[in-house]
Amino acid sequence: MNSYGQYCPVAKGAEIFADRWTPLILREMLAGVHRFSDIQRGLPGISRSLLVERLRRLERANVVERRVRSDGRTADYHLTPAGEELRPVVMALGEWAARRAFGDPEPDELKPEVLMGWIARGVKRDLLPDHRVIVRFDLGSTRKRWWWLVLQPGDVSVCRHDPGFELDISVTAELADLYRVWLGRLTLSEAICDELVRIDGATPLVRAFSRWFGLSPLAPAVHGGLQSCVVDDLQPGASSSTGSGPPPTEALPVTRQSPVRQPNQAVATR
Repeated sequence: MNSYGQYCPVAKGAEIFADRWTPLILREMLAGVHRFSDIQRGLPGISRSLLVERLRRLERANVVERRVRSDGRTADYHLTPAGEELRPVVMALGEWAARRAFGDPEPDELKPEVLMGWIARGVKRDLLPDHRVIVRFDLGSTRKRWWWLVLQPGDVSVCRHDPGFELDISVTAELADLYRVWLGRLTLSEAICDELVRIDGATPLVRAFSRWFGLSPLAPAVHGGLQSCVVDDLQPGASSSTGSGPPPTEALPVTRQSPVRQPNQAVATR
């Protein structure tokens, strides 16, 4: 563990928390991710060896504990009570960045596998119907274009390839626009009105989709940061009618009942 060589609580905390990748590892675990492979999947760019080293360091600091599964061969990683105490620290860091350091993304920051994992985790499972629903995402010009969500009572899974079930809902959007919606920079209804997102399927399912679709826990802060920018740009003496609360949860302005199109096999397996 790197040491600042200072007898100071901030220095001691930074030695544990502020290593490269460590805040993002904690972000994943605070979102309920426990398997090593799933943690790594949410952190494209980190090597397996570095993730192992960071997790071991967090274990030694009593922030993470390794729990062996019943098969005796594999293990999951869980936050200790001390690790859970870092939740408001991670949220405060994200909220500060949303207000002060969160501009437009660089192209290499937009990763479909990360966003689809976040979307799956954010699905409001208690609102899902008592039958399976298949949602296909067409992310347009991105290289990893096609993704599927399999929504079932109590379970949501992401598929990189067609799971082979009848399609219920099709969502079409550019990756950057879907990021903007999930992060609260744009509401889903605004994206649909601006023709940035298209949802096809039976009308009841399309209407229900907006209720199932959860946003980032930091979406209110991102939305509030945008509103602050608007207020800052006003001339002296002017006022703004927009608030700084969370993005509104509006009903979808349009629903589509057109047949859901299936991609041809060559495209779907890209």
